[in-house]
Amino acid sequence: MSIVTLIGAGQMASALTFPLFENGHEVRLVGSPLDDKVIDRLREDNYHVNLLRTLHKGIRYYKNEERAEALAGADLVVCGVSSFGVDWFADEILPCLDERVPVISITKGMLDLEDGTMLTYPEYWRKKLPEESRLGIYAIGGPCTARDLADHDPSFVGYCGPDMETLKWIRSLFATEYYIISLTTDVAGLECAVALKNGYALGTALAIGMAEKAGDDGVNHNNSEAALFQESVREMLLLLGLVGGGTENIMYAAGDLNVTVAAGRSRTVGLLLGKGLPIEEIEKQLKGQTLEAVVIATRTARAVKALARAGKARESDFPLLMHVNALLNEGAALDIPWKEFQKEM
Repeated sequence: MSIVTLIGAGQMASALTFPLFENGHEVRLVGSPLDDKVIDRLREDNYHVNLLRTLHKGIRYYKNEERAEALAGADLVVCGVSSFGVDWFADEILPCLDERVPVISITKGMLDLEDGTMLTYPEYWRKKLPEESRLGIYAIGGPCTARDLADHDPSFVGYCGPDMETLKWIRSLFATEYYIISLTTDVAGLECAVALKNGYALGTALAIGMAEKAGDDGVNHNNSEAALFQESVREMLLLLGLVGGGTENIMYAAGDLNVTVAAGRSRTVGLLLGKGLPIEEIEKQLKGQTLEAVVIATRTARAVKALARAGKARESDFPLLMHVNALLNEGAALDIPWKEFQKEM
């Protein structure tokens, strides 16, 4: 039996308690400073008010101020914060960790630097650590929604990190018949693949909103949605090349794109844009919700523009991304550039 401490009581971190607990490990779930109400209810009856599922009896729950107790003796630490908690985790949690204990993150997203470099969160955290630090940082990517995982729906994901033997050990803690895990040392490839899908899920969902605006019942937009999905995969594949990621990671990007278009906030933003609403109105409607699709689409487009200025990329290779960025940041009207998707190969 191992001791696994999860920092952040969001939906995905909480869903991961199911395979961990069922594999016989001691599971400690620590709330972020925003999770006090979640932890209070879990302590009452193991019910998670956001996941809408009852967790296993026997999981130990801690508030943020109790995290030192929860980290004591841990064999693995899981970062379960949202992308908006990346700096909090870097500043408040990383300095408290025993560098002999590996960290694995479920946080999806990336940062863009002025020169167009797209930096994954594990890479960002590594830069925040002292140069001599030996802390191993690993990450999870792939198509997996929290409620489906909690319900034991078969899920296939990828774990990435610097050391394959450590990855194999981490997989042994989580893997079950319903939770399938591939391994790769290509951190940039996997993490960028699953980060990109949020922006492209927004782009693909434009077709759903356009169909709803036209009065269709959701049946008559299959071709347009598939066209946007297809263009999304093509552009994501090019972006993987720009970050130096292996092309095999496109399967995680495509799978995650599929599940994200089916449900979630990224779909909602794209749907409302497709219905003709400006982003300012959408942000008002969704006030208080984390709109990661808006952030990742903006960062990715900004990186492509920087790379284009340096002669390392062409904006014309990313017509869907550029149109999504124009909708979000330039006040553009919806006008999907269908003809620009055409290629002669």
